[in-house]
Amino acid sequence: MSLMDVRIYPDPVLRKPAREIETYDRALESFIRDLWETMLAFDGVGLAATQVGRDLRICVISWKEHRLILVNPRIVHSEGEQVGDEGCLSFPGIFEKIRRPQKVRVEAVDAEGKPFSVDADGFLARALCHEIDHLDGRLMIDHLSPLKREIIRKKLLKRSREERTNP
Repeated sequence: MSLMDVRIYPDPVLRKPAREIETYDRALESFIRDLWETMLAFDGVGLAATQVGRDLRICVISWKEHRLILVNPRIVHSEGEQVGDEGCLSFPGIFEKIRRPQKVRVEAVDAEGKPFSVDADGFLARALCHEIDHLDGRLMIDHLSPLKREIIRKKLLKRSREERTNP
């Protein structure tokens, strides 16, 4: 297993929608292990393949008793509304209030290609929406006002410049 680099906004790869997975093989299993280990190493709740520069429609989520590997996930139903703090490994140190559905049903397949569904509410619904957004090329800042997005973009660009000049 190996840790992968998590891409940081405004890396353009974060805007690229992921492609459906059609082949379930050892390479996919290995990638899933690496994705899982990377998420845990960065103390994340979830991680999408696009965040590590791969255009594969797969994400992992670990929250409380839930350990989810979602291949080709789709939100098929949502209801209600919640607003809560949300962070992202691709936006280090940034937490914003984001509006999401209160409940969702997600259909996906597992690492072996077997279909399943997940009904979730509250924080787990938020995490599922967040990771599936990544797979569609959407980011948490897309749920904010243009002014907030620009402030965050400038903050992360400044931090990146400072890290390059002061390693």
